[in-house]
Amino acid sequence: MGYGAVRRLRNLCGAVLLAGTAVQAEPVVIAALGDSLTQGYGLAPEDGFVPQLERWLLDQGAEVRVRNAGVSGDTTQGGLSRVAWTLTPDVDAMVVALGGNDLLRGIDPALSRANLAGILQAAGDAGVEAMLVGLTAPGNYGPEFKRDFDAMYPELAAEYGALHVESFMGPLSERAEEEGAFQRYMQADGIHPSAEGVALIVEGLGPFVLELIDRVD
Repeated sequence: MGYGAVRRLRNLCGAVLLAGTAVQAEPVVIAALGDSLTQGYGLAPEDGFVPQLERWLLDQGAEVRVRNAGVSGDTTQGGLSRVAWTLTPDVDAMVVALGGNDLLRGIDPALSRANLAGILQAAGDAGVEAMLVGLTAPGNYGPEFKRDFDAMYPELAAEYGALHVESFMGPLSERAEEEGAFQRYMQADGIHPSAEGVALIVEGLGPFVLELIDRVD
């Protein structure tokens, strides 16, 4: 079957009215658990990651609602502390994009790994499909830190059966050589993407989210 066919068949709902049948497919509800990149720091509400992602998915024909569970400044520990109330009964899938603030604070990758494992375990216990979005550590913390930090994302995704995306900011890195790319795709703080930068991120991550949706029963 094509994209979303299984879900539509299993989740058709509506009222049977006289001689006709009125049906409506229930949307897939995705919680985006993350930090300021997910929350949409510095942007108009409609320009943040979650609204742009939802619009992109709807344009692809997906029946979906994306819920913003991003908290600016959050670490993996913060994500773990609130995952239980993020995973409400109507949530079907979860995008996990955490670790950037762990990296900025130099938190031991072993602790970050344990927190992410707890988040993925909670998703599994709730029957929620997960996608884990990674990051790449710079070399200034030393080779062992970089090795352990970079490895935890693909390894945890494989361990918990989650989809893995290599890098949230990867689509912007691919445009780094463009003239004026920094001013165009990043905010003045040099950390958070502009609305146009978010659009590129969504284009890069969107196909993976479609795959995530297809995993939902």
